[in-house]
Amino acid sequence: MRLLYSLFWGLSLPFALGRLWLRGRQEPGYREHVAERLGFYKGSTSRQVKRKIIWVHAVSAGETRAAEPLVRALLQRYADHHILLTHMTPTGRATGKLLFADVSSRLIQSFLPYDINWMIRRFLHHFSPRLCVLIETEVWPNLVAQCEQHRVPVALVNARLSEKSLKKAHRLPSLILPAARAINCVAAQSGPDAQRLKELGVGKTIITGNMKFDVNPPPQMAERGAQLRQVFGERAVFLCGSTRDGEEELILKAFCDFRQSHPQKQDALLVITPRHPQRFDQVAEMIDAHGLKHVRRSQLNFDSGLEKLPADVQVVLGDSMGEMYMYYAACDVAFIGGSLIPLGGHNLIEACAMAKPVLIGQHTFNFSEITEQAIAAGASIRVTDPADLMAQAHALIADADRRKSMGGHAHAFFMQHQGATDRTMALLAELLGD
Repeated sequence: MRLLYSLFWGLSLPFALGRLWLRGRQEPGYREHVAERLGFYKGSTSRQVKRKIIWVHAVSAGETRAAEPLVRALLQRYADHHILLTHMTPTGRATGKLLFADVSSRLIQSFLPYDINWMIRRFLHHFSPRLCVLIETEVWPNLVAQCEQHRVPVALVNARLSEKSLKKAHRLPSLILPAARAINCVAAQSGPDAQRLKELGVGKTIITGNMKFDVNPPPQMAERGAQLRQVFGERAVFLCGSTRDGEEELILKAFCDFRQSHPQKQDALLVITPRHPQRFDQVAEMIDAHGLKHVRRSQLNFDSGLEKLPADVQVVLGDSMGEMYMYYAACDVAFIGGSLIPLGGHNLIEACAMAKPVLIGQHTFNFSEITEQAIAAGASIRVTDPADLMAQAHALIADADRRKSMGGHAHAFFMQHQGATDRTMALLAELLGD
């Protein structure tokens, strides 16, 4: 089966490169560093420069942010090592560059090659990593097999596996199960994730929790959030964060319907931050199509003075990256996107860290346990549909005591779940022989 898989990859390579070029029309980063995706690199190999390397793979921005406490812990504990941080998306690479600017001299960034044997071999020969650390769900059959052949231990950390993904994996058992069995150890986010991963065939599995709880909000983001709130003025602020394609239209329609049926509550400001930057212009067009006046975050220059947002602006489009903590700090109530339609949701940890009451949709299968725990802790409320989302948001906006109570529960929930990074580090130390 892996031979057929490799043949498929080889035949698909021209189409994969064409897709990169097409995606580059909206996100130019896809047209950069293309040689790295094929296993070609500039400069000497790590053997020649005698660098010790620990390889961490974080596919995109979310995984890169989740990896931050682990990367910093590895740099601190293994002072004679460099970190090789690989990605599949330009947003992941840009996020890594921003997060680790202060340790850039010990960080190497690269795109991961396509899962073709000779490309992975070139990658491993060039960098010679001591350890491969995969973040969350990134398991590629040829990558794992090549690591096994080159005696590079593989750890899957902050691992999660939904019931839906498990069913998909079982459709190709002769391809996925050998890769799962070849992973040396797994640090799972939760008990259900660990159980599903065991069903997939992985061996050593330990429940460590979610490392995103160990990401401390940058102090400057709280300060920037306070500045943004001053720009917003006295209006209540409802944030819809990390929204996905198909959700913004539902949210905007529900927002307009609520304003029409509750004219006395029209002063709330809606802030939308799409998950993917290539969709910023598309969402701006949607807002205009609904007859709503909006401004973009990129138009708000805090350094030129804190002028109040005009009263007739109804929507702010968050067209920036790396500022979610700022948006959470500036809002009264937060909704976490990816959950109004069946996409599995996104994590609500950042909102909890900023002590904000959280609303979440019905579709949270990617983060099922943590979502249920947050609801049970009084930190979050599950909504049934877009209309219910608007009703619940405005009910919280109108009830300051309840809003403050939920925010306190959210922050307590965040603090209680810290420590996953230390548990993961203990697991990785065994693989590194330390």
